[in-house]
Amino acid sequence: MRLLHTSDWHLGRSFHRVSLLTAQRAFLDHLVGTVRDRGIEAVLVAGDIYDRAVPPLSAVQLFDEALHRLADLGVPAVMISGNHDSARRLGVGSGLIRQAGIHLHTDPAACGTPVLLEDGHGPVALYGLPYLEPAMVRDALGARRAGHTEVLGAAMDRVRADLAARPAGTRSVVLAHAFVTGGAVSDSERDITVGGVASVPAAVFDGVDYAALGHLHGCQTLTERVRYSGSPLAYSFSEAGHRKSMWIVDLDGDGAVTAERVDCPVPRPLARIRGPLERLLDDPGLARHQDAWVEATLTDPSRPHEPMARLAERFPHIVSLVFDPDEGPARTLASYAQRLRGRSDQEIAEDFVEHVRAGRAADADERAELRSAIDEVRLDDTLHEVAR
Repeated sequence: MRLLHTSDWHLGRSFHRVSLLTAQRAFLDHLVGTVRDRGIEAVLVAGDIYDRAVPPLSAVQLFDEALHRLADLGVPAVMISGNHDSARRLGVGSGLIRQAGIHLHTDPAACGTPVLLEDGHGPVALYGLPYLEPAMVRDALGARRAGHTEVLGAAMDRVRADLAARPAGTRSVVLAHAFVTGGAVSDSERDITVGGVASVPAAVFDGVDYAALGHLHGCQTLTERVRYSGSPLAYSFSEAGHRKSMWIVDLDGDGAVTAERVDCPVPRPLARIRGPLERLLDDPGLARHQDAWVEATLTDPSRPHEPMARLAERFPHIVSLVFDPDEGPARTLASYAQRLRGRSDQEIAEDFVEHVRAGRAADADERAELRSAIDEVRLDDTLHEVAR
């Protein structure tokens, strides 16, 4: 059986306030085309279909269109809710949608009930494990304690029990949304730490032929049978080095797995550049980033004048500006109170200017401006006091 494994669509998400709706639509066009042209027999979506619990209408419409297009192809799809989704909202109408071959698994109590498909080698049982928030599902799953490993282990016990009762030779696939030990994280994933431990061992999926994972945004192979597809688009600059893709997974008659990566369309490359403003504006080697979404980190000792506007002239798609001045003179570690003791308002103000500019002290004109401002504040305080 040929499966297409994807996850973490995050429909409705933007990139530094830039709408990604067009890019997400292009990805779904690509997905539908892959299903049609590559002989896909089932689509697996391992959670975080939406970016938030109450997605914008445009995202809901895009998802609705994708469901209709998959249903029109006659290819079944199995989808689970992730930690960004509202399981209850996503699951509304799932009974009716199932009749069109779209199987939305959002109820943790049903994790031991598979979608059964057939190919020329016999049955394949596909189990959907939605994101399991430990404190909320512990009792329903009978887990020993409210931890990620415990609740996912309890869910997998149900999967294995159901599988054991099925005819010999039944192949098995699990969809899960979790942080599995060994996976590489990015800045894009929402923290799911509970009790100090967010990850679960890959061994929790022992006993099934393939585990289609979601949550981490980088495409990763933990074992030949346990993989992340990653997100189809980059959602933070920490993903600048990712190759965005999906997995085509072939499951043979004995349950052996072979997998092929299929690249996703890239709406615009990401670039992280760093250095003093003037070098970023003049360096000919940075010309290749002029069509990219850019994050610029300025290392100037003080903030240059209108850096974003100046950078945008060269990099029209710059979306993020970070200030990280090179280290100035070493600072004393004396306490704040100790550093202020015996110092005048003027001296404190000048110290502040030097601090925020990483060691460059105020010049004569700036000291005069500070003195004038302090005198004006004192005059206002005096007038208020007289008025009382």
